Amino acid sequence: MNNLIKIPLYVFALIFVGLVFGYLTFKILSFSRTVEVPALYGKNLVEANELLTGKGLYLKIEGEDYDSNVPPGYILRQDVPAGNKVKERRGIKVIISKGPRVHSVPVLVNETLLNAEYLLFQKGLKIAKVIRVHSDTVEKDMILAQKPTPDERVSDTITVLVSLGPHEVIYYCPDFKGMSLEQAREIAERLNVKVEIGGYGNHVKAQKPWPGTHIKKGEIIYLQTE
Repeated sequence: MNNLIKIPLYVFALIFVGLVFGYLTFKILSFSRTVEVPALYGKNLVEANELLTGKGLYLKIEGEDYDSNVPPGYILRQDVPAGNKVKERRGIKVIISKGPRVHSVPVLVNETLLNAEYLLFQKGLKIAKVIRVHSDTVEKDMILAQKPTPDERVSDTITVLVSLGPHEVIYYCPDFKGMSLEQAREIAERLNVKVEIGGYGNHVKAQKPWPGTHIKKGEIIYLQTE
């Protein structure tokens, strides 16, 4: 009979001890020290591990990713931002840089914008910014300069300077009426405009566009002779 009474008492005692132990464990964990997460970006694994160990934390490598700014083997990202507060004995997950995806940028100067985009696409790159400027020497849509150049460090952000061609030069159309054909051609050549002649005479009797009309460099002036 006494033995039957003792068994429930033992069970109750075990349950009680378990509850007390669980409560104490919970209290100990809940009162563990809160620490500030250090900045790990750009650090190598040894440096990062030392920083975390000093805070009572530990390093956990989660994976790798390409990046043209962070050297291979250095930390690219961390799951808990620097400055955040966490409990001690927590693992901080990090992504390690694999370096740039490609090791050189192709020569883009003197290529058309379309060709340059294709060359970069083959290397897994793309143009991030296009700056257009006028040029008297380079045709429209041709690339004048690039950043980075082929001898500089590779970057995912590629900028190109693209030609808009020469500035549009606007004139007031002269009055060619009554001029000799030779004189009209000479003036048109100075203005960098073209002339088309109608008729078989040596003097201009009519023109299009009319005198005083805006004309651009390279435009065609139609002259009727008599």
